[in-house]
Amino acid sequence: MRSSVPATVLSALAIVTAAPAIPGPLDEPHLPIVPRTAEEAARIAAVTAPAESFDAPQKYEERSAGAATVRPRNNADAFSQPSANIGFDGELEFKVGNGLFRKLWVSAPASTQASDGLGPIYNARSCQRCHLKDGRGHPPEGPDDSAVSMFLRISIPGGAEEAVAEIEDYLATAPDPNYGTQLQDFGLPGIPPEYTLRIDYEETEVALSGGEIAHLREPSYTAADLGYGPLHPDAMLSPRVAPQMIGMGLLEAIPAADILANADPEDADGDGISGRPNIVMSHRYGIPMLGRFGWKAGNPTVEEQTAAAFVGDIGISNPLHTAGSGECTDLQADCLAATHGDGDDRTYEIDQQGLDLVTFYSRNLAVPARRDVDDPEVLHGKRVFHETGCISCHTPSFVTHRLEDDSAQSFQLIWPYSDMLLHDMGDGLADHRPEARADGYEWRTPPLWGIGMTERVSGHTYFLHDGRARSLLEAILWHGGEAQAQRDAVARMPPEDRAALITFLESL
Repeated sequence: MRSSVPATVLSALAIVTAAPAIPGPLDEPHLPIVPRTAEEAARIAAVTAPAESFDAPQKYEERSAGAATVRPRNNADAFSQPSANIGFDGELEFKVGNGLFRKLWVSAPASTQASDGLGPIYNARSCQRCHLKDGRGHPPEGPDDSAVSMFLRISIPGGAEEAVAEIEDYLATAPDPNYGTQLQDFGLPGIPPEYTLRIDYEETEVALSGGEIAHLREPSYTAADLGYGPLHPDAMLSPRVAPQMIGMGLLEAIPAADILANADPEDADGDGISGRPNIVMSHRYGIPMLGRFGWKAGNPTVEEQTAAAFVGDIGISNPLHTAGSGECTDLQADCLAATHGDGDDRTYEIDQQGLDLVTFYSRNLAVPARRDVDDPEVLHGKRVFHETGCISCHTPSFVTHRLEDDSAQSFQLIWPYSDMLLHDMGDGLADHRPEARADGYEWRTPPLWGIGMTERVSGHTYFLHDGRARSLLEAILWHGGEAQAQRDAVARMPPEDRAALITFLESL
């Protein structure tokens, strides 16, 4: 039985709604929020109500990101455009942030001090190397392919020192003594990488209605060629591919209260869906906040997600993660002793200004408009999506906060198709590694906007947290746990309904 929403969280809901300037577990101190009026709340409830008719598109449905939506480009740059409503000054800031996002970092000391500080151990030399064209990463395709857009998280069960008293039901973990919290497969000259990622797949057949057969590949992961001794005997490993980057600022601007309103940890309505919020401790604000970003919603803001990626993926110190040695552990003496790039005027290897620019870029990567929203096959698939119960987790739409700075994310009707909550996805997808309040079976519902453009942008159709699914149908068939009923319904529905469902998803 899942635990109920903690009383501290429920009280925070009132704080967020009535007086967002007062810190609390679900406060949003990073956003200059203008409280909604009763009239606005009524309008929002009407415009975000689930569809009741599928003969025509809903009003504004084509504009996935409201006024920030851009036209869908027919090339790999489709996810790399700035929000349509950021203006000239915003575009300039976006382009500078893009330059930092794409920059290849080098080892220290270097003549280009603004670019030194790489590693000493790392997974990639730039943000762009993982999020190629701002799209999805993928598992290595064969022995000669790099795992640069995929890695293994690692932790061991934590104790009293790692517990967070302010967060109820917090599942404490600690870094692996030899390898920290993330395995890095590259090192600077003279510094061994931590491991080599190896993946083996076992293929299985799944019978579908109409005599159709699907094939699933079940992965097993090995941290091979360990460079710093054995893993801890209780080490928990979790594979992660880099997610797509679009629409992050809009997801950040969804009111916490609106996300929490969909939580049903005890399944009080009996529909089998028990969404829970992840609550995490903010590095920036020092208070518990709603987790939104990462496969288990382990970071509360775009800035914190960005800062964590800089230190974990590239080994770049920053104002939120200050160690010049990045992910080096106390037992990695040569790594700790290496020259770092934080001994100049920057203070950190990327300073606050640089972090702000990359954060702005990440917040404003635009969502392309929907395609073929009025196509009969798409509308048929949308009906199947709703009637099968997929919207129980993949909430179609929200309206973002009204913000005092009138940014591109302010008061937009958006269609991310995610409730931003954690759900038990069953044994098949379990990584058995907790993260804050998320247990080893739970994952955040990933937004579906842009999913139909994955091949156009990233050159592949690999989905889920580890890229095991090679198609949208395979991704659906891996659903279990709370989504088992929906998965089974897709497997047994008439083939023409199943095909229409995939066509609808490809239109997002």
